[in-house]
Amino acid sequence: MRGAPWGEAAAGRIGGIQLIDAHQHFWRLARGDYGWLTPALGQIHRDFGPGDLAPILARHGVERTILVQAAPTSAETRWLLDVARDTPFVAGVVGWVDFDAPDAPDAIARLAREPQLVGLRPMVQDIADDDWLARPRLGPAFDAMIAHGLVFDALVLPRHLTRLARVLDRHPSLAVVVDHGAKPSIREREIDRWRSDLAIVAAHPNVACKLSGLVTEARPGDGAAEIAPWTGALLDLFGPARLLWGSDWPVVDLAGGYDRWRAIALEALRDLDLEDRAAVLGGNAEHIYLGREPRRQKA
Repeated sequence: MRGAPWGEAAAGRIGGIQLIDAHQHFWRLARGDYGWLTPALGQIHRDFGPGDLAPILARHGVERTILVQAAPTSAETRWLLDVARDTPFVAGVVGWVDFDAPDAPDAIARLAREPQLVGLRPMVQDIADDDWLARPRLGPAFDAMIAHGLVFDALVLPRHLTRLARVLDRHPSLAVVVDHGAKPSIREREIDRWRSDLAIVAAHPNVACKLSGLVTEARPGDGAAEIAPWTGALLDLFGPARLLWGSDWPVVDLAGGYDRWRAIALEALRDLDLEDRAAVLGGNAEHIYLGREPRRQKA
């Protein structure tokens, strides 16, 4: 059913599936734990909270979100969990734990008791040691995530993909979502090595990927046509059953905003049938993060 109508999108659903933004942030500058968030980032160097996002979600019929950490501190994760409890549209929180700490498994077990916590995300892209992710000593933390049913959000760059593949070989039961397509070098028009390394990761059935963050990696004038090789690669490698749309709001404001990225993403998905679009725009996030039954993979 090529190019099917959007059905109930205006009411927050497509074919009965709720629309979910699988990747958004809130932050409060006074917290002081956002090392990356400097005045040089201009328009996003301010507080962002539920009241800022709610009207944008309503405009696009998005009913729920996954709130993702933006600071490598347990304190920020606790704050996000508090925000989530008071924000009906936040369906789950991806938090942070110090995977290097000797008590990491215990810390994970404590956080896992929080009903809003659905995953954890070390900020791998900001860690100086490119081999950090593949350190065997992180094994107990990954095992604890598996034991408690948490998703590992992989905030990685293309150079980390081979290390992520080693983690997956050691922990084949780990549920992983690759953030932002591993941030490919779209500005530089580099695709071949990224695609081949991501293919190795995608070969693991427990790995999904977020269709998010790509406009931030692109050139300022790039639209759907210019970004199509990368969105197409993600669809080819993961298929619509393992791809999740996310806004990366408010970071996306650095690249034209929520509305622009939503339009580019919908153009990338235009040839999918209604069921597949619904999966990418909500159903997969519901299954992976919130424990709902997955839809059947097409033959």
